[in-house]
Amino acid sequence: MGMLLLVLLLGLLIFHLGLCVWAIFKHFLTTDIPSAMQHQVKMRVLHCIMLYVISLGNILEKMRICSFPRFVRFTQAIIFTKKKDPKVVVTDLHFGTIPVRLFQPKTVSCSPRRGIIFYHGGGGMLGGLDCYHNVCAFLARETDSVLLCVGYRKLPDYHYPIVTSDCLNASIHFLKRLNTYDVDHSRVVLCGDSIGGVVVAQVTQALVGQEDLAQIRAQVMIYPIIQGINFQLPSSQQKKSVPFFTWDLLLMFVCRYMAIDLYWRDAMLKGTFIPPETWMKYKKWLSADNIPENFKNKYQEPQFPGPFNEAELEAGQSPHTVEAS
Repeated sequence: MGMLLLVLLLGLLIFHLGLCVWAIFKHFLTTDIPSAMQHQVKMRVLHCIMLYVISLGNILEKMRICSFPRFVRFTQAIIFTKKKDPKVVVTDLHFGTIPVRLFQPKTVSCSPRRGIIFYHGGGGMLGGLDCYHNVCAFLARETDSVLLCVGYRKLPDYHYPIVTSDCLNASIHFLKRLNTYDVDHSRVVLCGDSIGGVVVAQVTQALVGQEDLAQIRAQVMIYPIIQGINFQLPSSQQKKSVPFFTWDLLLMFVCRYMAIDLYWRDAMLKGTFIPPETWMKYKKWLSADNIPENFKNKYQEPQFPGPFNEAELEAGQSPHTVEAS
């Protein structure tokens, strides 16, 4: 029995060691770190760790031991630790089924404070109230604002458009009760990073014209995903292999959140699923025509979109392409 246990432990050690070596090789073979970037060694180490965690998560999912999103969130929970800020009062609430966390400065204010509604990043898969706790406490303290962080539902149980709908519903609930939280109706802003930045724009548009709610005064979007149609723009080509948000990782997040099989990755990159009439309608916003030439000379601009393939459009929309989670 002892010998069997020793063999199993040795096998696990060799497995993890091999996975670490594979992650290191993949990093150096597939990633490109700009020479001007600071802390390159630290970035390389962190990216290797990220590749290792992603690979292990995919293996565990294929073995039906644990879903990839839950494993990565478990890893995040180990890495990120909440810190208690003595200058901020933190309250966990639920707006219906949506968990939220309220951050309020302890100092007494003679007038209602600014309000910030924060949507965290993570591609609809990662992040959470605990991961962003320290950031939100810092923002509330340094801006002397009441901050609401929305803990929207995520993969693998919830797909598009749950992030937007949860954030919109939580925001409306908060905006209707600003007096309860001593928030100035004329000073409410939306803030978010990554997919949270996308949600900032979506929620702002949805709330425009709703006269029964306080109007949003500003949008703070931190590295938002501006568009997910044309992946052949010069900036996309330039940064496609730069960690941490490489093309591979971006498309994995998009496909999982949209419940699209990763098999359609090339069709998404080349835009062959876009009907010609649709592209003509949106070309002026999504093509490289308006980008100055000095930003494009370094890269050979490919044809976009590629030849339209109706089968790819229909397959990407049909239920049988939904990826099991």
